[in-house]
Amino acid sequence: MSGAGPVEPGEGTHAWDDTDTPRPPGRPRGRLARCYDRHRRAVLGSAAAIAVLAGSGYLYAGRPRQPPPPQPPYPVQVVDLVYLDAVPGPGGAEPGAFSFAVLLSVRSGRPVTVTRLAQPYDGLAMTSSPAAPFQTKSHSARKIIVTLRVTECERAPRNLGLPFLNVTLRNARAIQAHSFILGSRYARDLSEALQAACDQDSR
Repeated sequence: MSGAGPVEPGEGTHAWDDTDTPRPPGRPRGRLARCYDRHRRAVLGSAAAIAVLAGSGYLYAGRPRQPPPPQPPYPVQVVDLVYLDAVPGPGGAEPGAFSFAVLLSVRSGRPVTVTRLAQPYDGLAMTSSPAAPFQTKSHSARKIIVTLRVTECERAPRNLGLPFLNVTLRNARAIQAHSFILGSRYARDLSEALQAACDQDSR
């Protein structure tokens, strides 16, 4: 070969940028890819729904929580029992018996039930009207007539300082037994009634 000039391409050679030359077929796609192509819209919709649910769950879990409602108070925290006066009652006609009036009030909360009303002294028996159990609503009061009867003067108390009544209370929260001290007037009236009953019994 002699002379200068461009080198002619040999037989069977092709230029890389020859657009007329067909490219070899690509690698065949797998079953998963073909399935994705067919259901692309459904897959994307499901992914978006899952993302929304996950975000909503995160927001719900992180929301500020409301504190639980407060529990109702214990019954002894809302009940008052006060002495009113000595009264003529069913015990007046019975030897050795006498009656007093007390007032039970419920200041707040749920209704309170008196399940038991008793006195702690030997030689005395007690009944009440109304008889336990009875219920008192919130923001209301109930008058109770307590009748005491001397069963044994030798065992009955004398010169009582701070006599009390034992009351068992129940409400929506608890059952509690509590001793209510009824004050100096009750102590004086009870001591006088006991003295009179035992003096009468000794005649």
